[in-house]
Amino acid sequence: MAGAQPRPDVLDSDDYFMAVASLAAKRSEDPKTQVGACIVNQEREIVAIGYNRMPNGCDGKLSWDTDKKSSDYKNLYVCHAELNAIMNKNNADVKGCTIYVTLFPCNECAKLIIQAGIKRVVYLSVKPGDRIDTKAAKKMLKLSGVKFDREPFRPEKMEIVITFPQQPITAPQQPDQQRGEEEGED
Repeated sequence: MAGAQPRPDVLDSDDYFMAVASLAAKRSEDPKTQVGACIVNQEREIVAIGYNRMPNGCDGKLSWDTDKKSSDYKNLYVCHAELNAIMNKNNADVKGCTIYVTLFPCNECAKLIIQAGIKRVVYLSVKPGDRIDTKAAKKMLKLSGVKFDREPFRPEKMEIVITFPQQPITAPQQPDQQRGEEEGED
């Protein structure tokens, strides 16, 4: 069958979902670590997105302090991307889903992932060093049957450029809508 060929630069599904997680991370106000998460069901549809942020109602009221000895230490307060994605889910169930995260989950998020029934973790990076919380997270994920690769995900495209249209795309108005606006009706 002859016809138009698909665009050659179409994003692979894994690249797309990791890009969504990376874009969500851009919403984080954390000056040091921005993390995003995207939960995808078996039909490859996005059911939730999240990023690390302070709890609802606390934005701008709590510090992003990195001093572990301070009562203002950010990790005492921040909600991780995985938590926010699970809490932000639409009406869909996350059981059996895959979560794409820009940073390997900590031990607390691994617990949430397991309890939510998520079955696969795809991660872009892992915190450096031989961290006990990362070891604990990997141990729990393995024991519970949640799959994850030994190595971080490597996208086919390392850079994705988003170009917004010059003029917003609007739907054409129906004749009835045009007449109502002319007559000053809502």
